[in-house]
Formats: sequence, structure tokens, C-alpha cells
Amino acid sequence: MRVVLAQPRGFCAGVERAIEIVERALKRYGPPVYVRHEIVHNKRVVEDLKAKGAIFVEELDEVPEGAITVFSAHGVAQTVEDEAQARNLPVIDATCPLVAKVHKEGARYAENGYEVVLIGHKGHPEVEGTMGRVPGKVHLVSKASDVEKLDVANPSKLSYVTQTTLSVDDTRDVIEALKRRFPKILGPDVKDICYATQNRQAAVRELAREVDVILVVGAKNSSNSNRLREIGSEMGVASYLIDDAGQLDPRWLKGAEAVGITAGASAPEELVQELIARLKDFDEVAVSVLDGIQENVQFKLPVELRDEAVA
Repeated sequence: MRVVLAQPRGFCAGVERAIEIVERALKRYGPPVYVRHEIVHNKRVVEDLKAKGAIFVEELDEVPEGAITVFSAHGVAQTVEDEAQARNLPVIDATCPLVAKVHKEGARYAENGYEVVLIGHKGHPEVEGTMGRVPGKVHLVSKASDVEKLDVANPSKLSYVTQTTLSVDDTRDVIEALKRRFPKILGPDVKDICYATQNRQAAVRELAREVDVILVVGAKNSSNSNRLREIGSEMGVASYLIDDAGQLDPRWLKGAEAVGITAGASAPEELVQELIARLKDFDEVAVSVLDGIQENVQFKLPVELRDEAVA
């Protein structure tokens, strides 16, 4: 069996930064460190951090007085930050810098009198955080057909921003629908979709041309992982989203000469290697890696966790 790995796949810079923030906080301040929501959407990552002393909570009222508190990579609403300040909780913000950039864009539009359309998925933590950062009216749309239902106060004072982990093609369709209905709308094309999301989606398109089945390693609640599976399916290749090797169904491999593997931006490489090992239970395996973009993006840590902060 040929096994072809997408390039790039797995961890992005925002996820690496978020995990490192929790690990450094544990070393610097000692356990426990409290994390609001999953730091990133991956069970293995969360369990590993729990074993080191991180405690994951849904809301801040579960955090004891004075405990070190980390906000997840998805970002939080202003009300959450205000609550932390009111309780004098020492907070370390692990919001991905690309998500924080969207927060600033949306807030800037609102402060200049624009209503904001947010392209994203209802209920996703990033979307809840972004909507809670914009001081004004925010309309949420997830697909092009939603645009016709929008009821805005002034079509001449309208803007949009996007969730960072969406399908590039679907988002472009929504933006085109917005521009058709509201020709004066302001916004950034698909530039708010993060580089890692775009790179992984492009890599899956290449992968789909090479293989008979695609296995996407990622969590069911991971937006970017779901998009990877959808793209494979849209290109006519049977595609499956699995948390880990234990969820592999051998029936998916029937008749497949080449199996493609990729991983969402919050899935560690060890899960990919475990999946390859599992495939070896069914056949001899020859592994190759597609040519693709080599990512070398790095984001700075919060100032209180940098090495110079100790000095």
C-alpha cells in the first residue's frame, strides 16, 4: 500500500504557541494552571496537558481566586476578559495572533460606525469570541444563501470579517454574494483565513489527485479539520475524519492502492505516525510525502513567559 502524506499538515504556529504557553506557565508558576475551554481542539493535546497539571474549565467561575488562568487559542469575548479583571485573575492570553487581528479589524470597523458581518460557524469558540469583541451590531452568516436574509441599517456602512479556519472556496462565495447585494461593503477578501488553513486546504487538493482514500486526523469539533475532509469529498475521494488510529475502519481501505493522510492544525504529528503504524497491520506500507509549502512561521510568546522576563 502506498501511503502519501500531505505537506503541510498538523500543528500550525498558533497552536504551537498556545501549547507552549500552557507548558511554560506550568513550569514558571507551578501546577495547577487553569485553562478556559480546550486550549486547542485536540483530545491528545488536552490529555497531555492535564497530565502535566493543567485544569480545563468551561467558565471563569470554576477558577479559584488568584489562580493562573489561560485563555484558549480561539480567543474570548470582552465580557470574559472583563470578568477576569474584576476578579483580579492573573491571565495569560493564548489567543492566536491571527484571530486577534480579526478582533481588531472588526472593532475598528464598528468604531467607525460600520455594522459588521462575520462569516463563520455559529457556536464555534472563535466566532463567539469575535462577536464578543466587536462593540456594535454583528451579523453572522455561514453560507452564501444567508446573505439574502441580512437586515442592515445602512448598506453604505457595512463591513465584514471572517473566522480564520473556514473553507477558502466557501468563504469566497459568501464574499461574492455580499458584494453583489451590498456593493459598498468593506472587507479583506479571503485574507482573514489564516495561512495555515489555506496551506492545508491546498495540500489536500493535491493529495486528492494522488490517492484513492483520504484520512484526516483531527477532532470532530475542529473547524479546519472538518474543512479538510469536506474538500477531499468534494474532489470525489472518499474522505474520513478520525481522532486517532483507533477510529480507522479497515473497510475504508478495501480496493485502495494509495491512502492519503493529512492532519488538522491542532493535531500532533504523533497521531499521524500512529495511524501509519496501524495501516501496517493490514499491508506492507511505502510512505512518501507530497511536495508542499514548508512553513516557518513563529509567533512571539506573551511577554510574561519569554525567557527575558525571568532575567
